[in-house]
Amino acid sequence: MTEKDKDMQANGQDPREMDINSDENQAGSSHLNDALPEEDEADKLRSDLDELRKKYLLLNADFDNFRKRNAKERIELINTANKEVIVALLDVLDDSERAAKQLETSGEATAVKEGVMLVFNKFQNVLQSKGLKPMEAMHEEFNPDLHEAVTEIPAPTDDLKGKVLDVLQKGYYLNDKIIRHARVVVGK
Repeated sequence: MTEKDKDMQANGQDPREMDINSDENQAGSSHLNDALPEEDEADKLRSDLDELRKKYLLLNADFDNFRKRNAKERIELINTANKEVIVALLDVLDDSERAAKQLETSGEATAVKEGVMLVFNKFQNVLQSKGLKPMEAMHEEFNPDLHEAVTEIPAPTDDLKGKVLDVLQKGYYLNDKIIRHARVVVGK
């Protein structure tokens, strides 16, 4: 045991808990710790900067995703904004088609027939210009996502089993989205 250890033990201190930063020739131990706070502070600032960069990148990515999702929803809303009006006009379109069929079969009043046909064609063109498209269902394979089966009847041939035999009410798309399913008769 050295003299210093004996002195420490005499003063009630454990010589093993010695301050390793102390210098025998200089009082106190602050001269060795002066450089450490600057390095610790720089490391802390670097870690804070890295954390803020990560938060910025995540926030930027979240905002970009929000902007894209918002633009997509806005486009969908614009494409289907007229849906209620178009759906209300579909019954008128159906009645116009029935009237046109009746006028084609009757041989009377050709001027009236031509007038009704012009109105009907104009009405169809206006609806088509707004994005309305009729669904082709006749002799197609029955698809519950597109068709609503009203009834089943025996198919006249084997190749028509499971297919649409008659269309009672046309189905329609508005900008490639189904707005009304076709009501059909299916062969069994």
